[in-house]
Amino acid sequence: MPAVVAVLLLLAGLSEAAGRLLPVVARLSGASRRRVVGLMLAGAIVDGAVFALWPLSAWTLAELVLTTAASEEAALVWTPGLAAPLLLAAVLAFPLLGPLLHLLLMAGVGAGLATALAATAGVGWWDAAGCVAVAGVGLGVAVEGVRRLVVRLNTRRAPEPVA
Repeated sequence: MPAVVAVLLLLAGLSEAAGRLLPVVARLSGASRRRVVGLMLAGAIVDGAVFALWPLSAWTLAELVLTTAASEEAALVWTPGLAAPLLLAAVLAFPLLGPLLHLLLMAGVGAGLATALAATAGVGWWDAAGCVAVAGVGLGVAVEGVRRLVVRLNTRRAPEPVA
């Protein structure tokens, strides 16, 4: 993976984490800066890893369910042209800027990945789009589960009253 792509994916992960975690952190009363920075960095790494795994997951899914003629060396990878729109979509992940616009941009990024997967794997565009969509939804559900677990573990509970 080229360094430019790694930086784009990390920045997209940081932006996505900021959009998803800042509302949660705002609800944490008395959260220290160190804790907030730790949550942001952890979120950036997790989201960046999920973004990095999206093409690999789609490629693996295509190999499992489709008859692909491509070789292992020609696996689908991020390029700067494919990753740049992902950074824009992550910037728009902030809840107040419009989840619908964010969803549309992610669909555009997915369409770009589907085009690259169709060309690389030698399958039809709709088959590739299905693999990209299933991989994206699966990764999205997994990362949302991690987010909810982190929120549950980091939410302070009020002490129970003594009766």
